[in-house]
Amino acid sequence: MSDDVLRGGWFSGRLNMHVNVARWGTWGTPVLLFPTAGGDAEESERFLMIRALAPLIDAGRIKVYACDSVSGRFWTDGRSSGSFRAKAQVLFDNFIRDELVPAIHSDCNGETPGVIVAGASIGAFNALSTLCRNPALFSAAVCMSGTYDMSRWMNGDHTFDYHVASPLHFVPGLDEDSDQLKLLRSRFVLLATGEGRWEAPQESWSVANVLGSRGVPNRVDAWGTDYDHDWTTWRAMLPKYLDELTR
Repeated sequence: MSDDVLRGGWFSGRLNMHVNVARWGTWGTPVLLFPTAGGDAEESERFLMIRALAPLIDAGRIKVYACDSVSGRFWTDGRSSGSFRAKAQVLFDNFIRDELVPAIHSDCNGETPGVIVAGASIGAFNALSTLCRNPALFSAAVCMSGTYDMSRWMNGDHTFDYHVASPLHFVPGLDEDSDQLKLLRSRFVLLATGEGRWEAPQESWSVANVLGSRGVPNRVDAWGTDYDHDWTTWRAMLPKYLDELTR
């Protein structure tokens, strides 16, 4: 198994900062794994997620990529304005679309099946938003213990940037004949949630209701009260779902 850092990341002009990017594995379906709120590109390794995924990585079934949680840090920094946070989210989404995904394709020599996006907590929001905004680039999202209603960090604002970044808000208004909605209806969103400490299962059900109302395939898996909002839960969830999605 390889735990290389993919070029050490790069300076993004659109974000005006260096973004670290990490890669584990050599072959298989590319998986873009978003960190939690303030996490960096190697967070998943420190919290033993990569060890949990090792059987899939070593078998050449998945190749995992991660980058710094740029927008997540602003959502929870306690000082940024709502409008700034929403703008940062849009810029981060654009970084994923225009910089990171092309780099993943290049790293896979252009022979890339649909990228799977995944994440926990705010990482789940990023996975969902990324898939819903750019369904042409991704095949599925695995969203674990998600925080999806970001209005709590908008300080009472509801800006245009927030609207277009938040699936709970923009998916209901997608034009019935748009290519975006047509493609989204051919994708799959898995919403997994524990029901233990610090979990909010209702957030996953809210997303499921919005997606379902627009004909977007999705599934909510509730794991019960023994599963808290914690890495122990996510290490149990993600290998199971990636095994399911890459058979």
